[in-house]
Amino acid sequence: MAVQILMPKLGMSTAPLTLVEWKAKEGEWIEQGNIVLVVETEKIRHDIEAEASGFLHILVGEGEEVPIGTVAGLIAETKEELEALQKERPREVITTAAEVKEAPPVKAAAPVTRVKEGERILISPVARKMAEEHMIDITTIVGTGPGGRIVREDIQKEIEAKKRAEVTPSVYQGKRVKSTIPLKGMRKAIAEHMHRSLSISAQLTVMGEIDMTEMVKLRETLVSQEEVIGARITYTDLFVFAIAKLLRDNPIVNSSVIDDEIKLWENINIGVAVAVEEGLIVPVVKDADKKSLVEISQTVRTLVQKAREGKLTPDEVTGGTFTLTNLGALGGGYRFETVIINQPESAILGTGSITDRAVVRDGQIVIRPIMPYYFTYDHRVIYGAVAAKFMASVTRLLETPTLSLV
Repeated sequence: MAVQILMPKLGMSTAPLTLVEWKAKEGEWIEQGNIVLVVETEKIRHDIEAEASGFLHILVGEGEEVPIGTVAGLIAETKEELEALQKERPREVITTAAEVKEAPPVKAAAPVTRVKEGERILISPVARKMAEEHMIDITTIVGTGPGGRIVREDIQKEIEAKKRAEVTPSVYQGKRVKSTIPLKGMRKAIAEHMHRSLSISAQLTVMGEIDMTEMVKLRETLVSQEEVIGARITYTDLFVFAIAKLLRDNPIVNSSVIDDEIKLWENINIGVAVAVEEGLIVPVVKDADKKSLVEISQTVRTLVQKAREGKLTPDEVTGGTFTLTNLGALGGGYRFETVIINQPESAILGTGSITDRAVVRDGQIVIRPIMPYYFTYDHRVIYGAVAAKFMASVTRLLETPTLSLV
C-alpha cells in the first residue's frame, strides 16, 4: 500500500505551507530516510524525509501553498502500484475554454486554439498559476501529463517560447522592465510581516548616540583572551548580554499586546536579526538573562550559521520578547534609520557602525568612537518616559562597562 507524504506541522504555526521543491521526479525511486521534499512556512524551510522506499507519485506541484496535513505525494511499493496511482483521477484544476482569458498577443505567429468553447481543460494548479502569471493562453497547449493534463513543464516551454518571440522588452507605465523578482516565500513573508507590524501598533522611534570608548577597549581585551575564555566575543554578543540584564529591571519593555491585554513575559528571549540572501531572519536567544557572555556568544554564533545555511528550526525563530538588529556589522558608516518592531513584541533596538567622530568632552573637542542607535517602541505599551529611561540605562551600561557586565 502506498505511503503518504504529508505537509507537516512546523512548531506552533497553523499557517499553510508552500511546497518549495521535490528532490525527485515523478516515478523516480526514492530511499527511505532520504530528503524527498522541501517545504516553507514564512521564513523557515524544512526538509521532509521519505518514510519508506519506493516510487514517487507527486500530487502537489512546486510553488503551491496548501494546508497542513495535505497529502503532497505518495510512495508506491511497486511499478504496478505507481502505474495504478497515475491512472487515477489526478489532482487538477478543471476549467473550460470559455473561462480562459486570452493572453495579450506577442509578436509571433497567431496561436492555434486546440479546444472548443465549453470543452474542459485539465491543468495542474501550479501550471495554471504559472500560466496566469505569464499570461499564457492554455487553450493552445497540448498537455503531456497523465490523461492529457497540462503540467508545469508544458507551461515552462510556453514561457520560454514567448520570451524568444518577444522583440521588444516589457514596458510598464512608460518604463522598461529589466527583470522581475516574484514576491513570494521569504520575501513575501517579510513584506507581510512588516506591513502588519506598522498597521497594528503605534510605533515611535527615538534616536541617539553612545560613546563606545570603554566598550571598544573591553571588547579588544576579550578578543585577546579568546583562547582562554573559549569564544571570540562580538559587539552583538555584548549587546545581547547587556540588554538581557536591563530587561529584568524594565519588564514593560519585555512585553506584548495580546487580545487587548499587556502580557509581561517571564522569559527574556532576545531575537538577533540576521541578513540572509532573501532578506532578514530573526533567530532567538532563549533565556538570555540566564546565560553567561560566553554562552550567549556560542548561541549567537550557532544561530547565525544555521540561519545562513537555511537550517533553523521553527522553535529557533519563535518566542522572542525583544529584538536587536546590529547593522554596524554591515558597515555603511554613520547613519540613523527607523527599525520596525518584530510582532508581537513591543520594542526593537537597532545599532549602527562605530565610527570616529568629533565630540565635546570637558569643554574640549576630542575624537571618540561613536555608535548611533535607534529604538522603536509601541506607544500603546511603552510611554516616552519609560523609553527614555530604558535607553538611558542602555547608554550608561555601554559607556561605562564594568566586570559586572562580563
